[in-house]
Amino acid sequence: KAEAPFCPSQTLPRGITVLLRDFQPFAHDLVATSASFSSLGFPVVVTSETPPYPPVSFPPGVRFVALNPLPSQSPVLTLPGPLVATQHVALVPDGCRGVPGLLERMRDELDKFPLDSPTKMVAAPVGSTPPGCFGLRLEPKAWTVRYLASNPLVCHVPRGPSVLLLRSGHFFSLPFPLVPPTLLGVSFQAAFHGWNLQMIPQPFPSPPAPPLNPHLAWKSQKAAQGARRRLMERLGLKLEVLADGGELWHGCGKDTPRCFGTIHSQTPEYLLRDLWTPPCCLKALRETAKHVVEVLEEAGVRYWLEGGSLLGAVRSGDIIPWDYDVDLGFYREDLVKCSWLVAAAAGRAGEDPKGFYWEKAPEGEFYRVHFSRWNRLHVDLWPFYPRAGGVMTKDTWLGHPQDVEFPESFLQPLVPLEFGGFMAMAPNDARGFLELKFGPGAIERPQYP
Repeated sequence: KAEAPFCPSQTLPRGITVLLRDFQPFAHDLVATSASFSSLGFPVVVTSETPPYPPVSFPPGVRFVALNPLPSQSPVLTLPGPLVATQHVALVPDGCRGVPGLLERMRDELDKFPLDSPTKMVAAPVGSTPPGCFGLRLEPKAWTVRYLASNPLVCHVPRGPSVLLLRSGHFFSLPFPLVPPTLLGVSFQAAFHGWNLQMIPQPFPSPPAPPLNPHLAWKSQKAAQGARRRLMERLGLKLEVLADGGELWHGCGKDTPRCFGTIHSQTPEYLLRDLWTPPCCLKALRETAKHVVEVLEEAGVRYWLEGGSLLGAVRSGDIIPWDYDVDLGFYREDLVKCSWLVAAAAGRAGEDPKGFYWEKAPEGEFYRVHFSRWNRLHVDLWPFYPRAGGVMTKDTWLGHPQDVEFPESFLQPLVPLEFGGFMAMAPNDARGFLELKFGPGAIERPQYP
């Protein structure tokens, strides 16, 4: 959240550059929007990766700047540069109309705050949207952002379409200030830096847009969803928890690969970046585990939570936040009761009616149920059997420190335990079982693998 008090834009000519970045090339209001601000004397720049097509004839005082310049051209994201050469910049949404004196009022409001103040932006609503904003609670380790109640003490992102004004030096100090949707992108990047925004109540007008035909409406919605998803990917966020409790997911699903690749030395790549398992991956693991438990229970297979999964259940009733699979043990003699395990044991991997993929693990004598054929988040099923002396053992050992034999008495009886939003069976003395495998105090001593 470091920010030097010096702002390089203070050496630029006093003025406000209007930037129009967010528009759909197949349905826009760029000419009227840009003209309404250029007629007030503001330099206006329309920008996107490539020029609008069909071509647009912009009014006087309006320039187009491509964000993908030719190799022979100058870089765009410089200050001063082709985009901005004034002290302040205003991000204006397509369809907005200028109001005499309102941008200047926003600038004057911002200039009341010293350069080292956390308030570095001023926003005004557009159209009929009531003025208001949300605070943001960023949880980058969990790939998550939570929107706080409307009109909090600290403002981070406007509640609806808005004009956003900030000093040009601060704007260009952000890592990717022009990634659309820019209002959301700049607001989020500012929040990561510890910046706030100030809302003013006076709105910019926005005349009603002509209705789009169904195809263009669908196309516009898909484009907006795609832009938001790409922005969240750049921000390292896979889950937005809205102020009303709703959720927007931007991670993996049944028809995509999981969010991380092959794991080496039992340590996923994201742990090396001080991140936990992405929430979409944890969600997929919970769904897979719940499904597997339902199938096993319906078939009469005796199973129990194993290893780190049992550890998470005892600690918090859920998967350990940095775990990347779920482990279940089961009685090997019960395998014949479950048709999916029988098929997998015979080498016939298959997808069940709910899209989960069952197979025999290539590493040895155990089984794996994947979230889907494409998404390889999985539950490992370990077949145990009793040997002489009432000790449970198995045929494949992967060298994990906790991979040890244990007395069958832990399984007689099995007991229910909350895990990931459902009840699963567990050893009757979970603490004793875990301390046998992980050592004394394992429950109270969370640690990365």
